[in-house]
Amino acid sequence: PNVTLDDLKHCSGLALGSPCHFGMMASPLKAFLEQTSTQWLSGSLIGKPACVFSSSSSLHGGNETTLLSMSLPLLHHGMLLMGIPYSEPDLHNTQSGGTPYGATHVAGLNNSNELSHHEKELAVSLGKRLATTVLKLNS
Repeated sequence: PNVTLDDLKHCSGLALGSPCHFGMMASPLKAFLEQTSTQWLSGSLIGKPACVFSSSSSLHGGNETTLLSMSLPLLHHGMLLMGIPYSEPDLHNTQSGGTPYGATHVAGLNNSNELSHHEKELAVSLGKRLATTVLKLNS
């Protein structure tokens, strides 16, 4: 199922993900975000927590720049963008995916790489951080 613009209006928080396409978010996601002017004008996303995640085929496949490209529209909307703090031990130890900007995965050229232990732990950590923030803001 596809997310609608109305879903954005009613969300309590947003986890936004995309594969890396030459260091940028996928064009369908960009096209969707370019349709959010009404939400921007109304301010319906201001103050809502958000995080981003991505996957690339190689270690230097553009995960961090993809995360940053997805972050910019969220910041324009006034969302509370959260990443992964360095207090997460797996961020210091990962040899594959995971960045302070968000959760990432290095899938391999044929999508043959399983999620590493560190990638899983960092993704779970980011998800918990988002959920905890949503609960705190809505209590």
